[in-house]
Amino acid sequence: MGPIAGSRLRTIIAMAVFLVIAASCATSENGGPSGSGGSGSGGSGPGAGGAGTAGTAGTTGGTGSGNAGTGIAGTSGGAAGTGSGNAGTGTGNAGTTGAGGGGARSADATCARWKADRANLAEGTWSGNVASCTVGDISADGRANALRLFNMYRWFADLPAVVTEASRDAQAQACALMMDANDMLSHEPPTTWLCYTDIGAMGASTSNISGGPGVSSVAAYLIDTGNETTFGHRRIVLSNRLGPIGLGSTGQGGASCMQNIGGTGNAGKMWVAWPPPGPFPMQAYGSGSRTLSQTGWSVQTTRSISLTSATVTVTSGGADRPVTLSQLTGSYGESNAIRLVPMGWTPAAGQSFTVTVSGVSIPISYTIDFVDCP
Repeated sequence: MGPIAGSRLRTIIAMAVFLVIAASCATSENGGPSGSGGSGSGGSGPGAGGAGTAGTAGTTGGTGSGNAGTGIAGTSGGAAGTGSGNAGTGTGNAGTTGAGGGGARSADATCARWKADRANLAEGTWSGNVASCTVGDISADGRANALRLFNMYRWFADLPAVVTEASRDAQAQACALMMDANDMLSHEPPTTWLCYTDIGAMGASTSNISGGPGVSSVAAYLIDTGNETTFGHRRIVLSNRLGPIGLGSTGQGGASCMQNIGGTGNAGKMWVAWPPPGPFPMQAYGSGSRTLSQTGWSVQTTRSISLTSATVTVTSGGADRPVTLSQLTGSYGESNAIRLVPMGWTPAAGQSFTVTVSGVSIPISYTIDFVDCP
């Protein structure tokens, strides 16, 4: 498990979807769903009410009408509402989330979100101590900064935001202390480990774990270097079922854990792609030797869409862009998943790529528009 982005960041996926708990080690990051039409479960988050006009959903997107005026786009935007709202000045509720698409995200809105949510990347201050095995806690800004990034990536994939929960934070924090104290990563830490606790061990077995601090680990989960056979981190972060989660970190130079198993989310997406449909920041694609061209793109689907016989074509500017296709293992996030690795080409800002997945019960097709968000 080598360092990530010039630091000692090493991450390990919790082997689970939210239905099965297992464990395994690797060094990497995670990604999320989009769909191809149809309606699924309701998005979360209100949009501001408008007077009797069709609007867009709130923070998580999706189609549907708002109450007391249809929802006008919230801070995160979403897909256009299909129904008309009742005249008034009330707050519109988000409609149902369709099975596909990047919603009505514009390039400007995408870059605005990218810049705003990354304006503060401080890791926060840890109140614990390794020498005395004091668990402590990460300061509120450190946890909030990490959570904001998780929700930004989920927004790119047209997924609802998640929240943290105190009991899960406690597991993740005790887990982070153990990883830091032993300068090792394990989903099954032995009782002989320094600073071992039952709650920390529980956190380790149900978390994405990282040898780096909480905020900087989020982007790494989405690239998922070292986990090219599973993309477990990416698939979990962008799962239909994610949330609530727990976040723990020992601050700058420390370790972190993202407790995620046992979620109750239900985004209702039939499939999830990364990079996702719609505008996507080139800055989120990675840099140097750690980019999505190296680790690969991905599509994950629910049980109802088997990818075993899938074939994939990628086109841009009317030309085919060859990719290698492989089946991903494990049931992380969603049951089925494939990996697509660009062969001899790399996307650039201003280019669009259409991905078509055939040989499946529900054909999947979407377009990624790469944009520059300096």
